[in-house]
Amino acid sequence: MTINKIPRVHLAKLPTPISELQRLSKVLDGPRILIKRDDLTGLAFGGNKVRKLEFLIADAKVQQADTLITTGGIQSNHCRQTAAAAVLHGLKCELILNGEKPKGDDIPNGNLLLNKLLGAKIHWISRIEQRNAKMEEIAEEVRKCNHKPYIIPVGGSNQIGVLGYVEAMSELMNQLKAKGYKVDHIIFASSSGGTQAGLVLGAKITGYQGQILGIKIDTEKNAEVVYPKKLIEIANGAAKILGVNHRVDRDDFNLDYDYLGKGYGIVGELEKNAIKLAAENEGLFLGPVYTARAFGGLINLIHKGKFHSDETVLFWHTGDTPTIFGYAKELAP
Repeated sequence: MTINKIPRVHLAKLPTPISELQRLSKVLDGPRILIKRDDLTGLAFGGNKVRKLEFLIADAKVQQADTLITTGGIQSNHCRQTAAAAVLHGLKCELILNGEKPKGDDIPNGNLLLNKLLGAKIHWISRIEQRNAKMEEIAEEVRKCNHKPYIIPVGGSNQIGVLGYVEAMSELMNQLKAKGYKVDHIIFASSSGGTQAGLVLGAKITGYQGQILGIKIDTEKNAEVVYPKKLIEIANGAAKILGVNHRVDRDDFNLDYDYLGKGYGIVGELEKNAIKLAAENEGLFLGPVYTARAFGGLINLIHKGKFHSDETVLFWHTGDTPTIFGYAKELAP
């Protein structure tokens, strides 16, 4: 089966552009830096989750679901894009957010504000370990009201969501060929796994020969064992859906765990410096939770001499810029 035969709705403005960060490359005295702008996918301020949702929403409609249920942090980009996709396809949306519910006169900001404007129903939990159980609980409540739920895992990262980034890798290869670019390294923020799993599988299918490096931006217990297993599982699940013979194993996944800072969503000097450098040199905004941490990792790797001066590095901007407004206190000059 080709990917064109798999049910899909169209949500994103594709292909997203590639541009060169000439000023920043000069400032860093590093390799040539390109950027793939998936912050410009178009839906609800853009971001990488839109590619996954094109296949997930289609699957929900095939199953005749009328209510989407998903989960994430209080400033989840995935939840914001899911809520917007639900609106466009006439679906209800229930979001389970882990974090502290705003109290009293606290004004919701960033993605939380956007979720409310999109009309999503929000439920609160205190710990990420409660996510799956809470989604199942809400799904059962939806069924009791004679509606049909469709659960989307955190980040849209399962064997169906992965298809969005298998396709994205094909899109990239076509762009590189048209522009005459040779990319030696692809670097991006890696969190729930769908982006990295899709890119790696897509690389096998398209024959990309460079290195694909995920900068891990959050962690979990035994992450260096558990996370690669998840990547392998969902990538090979997507390969089965596609009917291709390609399979991935542990050696296919390059991950860097050196930039976790003080934890998920906690902005430090690494993220602040990355945001400042990108904005002041390229007029480019990075989100403080995902892309700034990954771009900060890229900057540090350049300083450490990870890349040769004649190499080309492509940073895949996966979005999350609305999150800036949820971190105004931390980021204000």
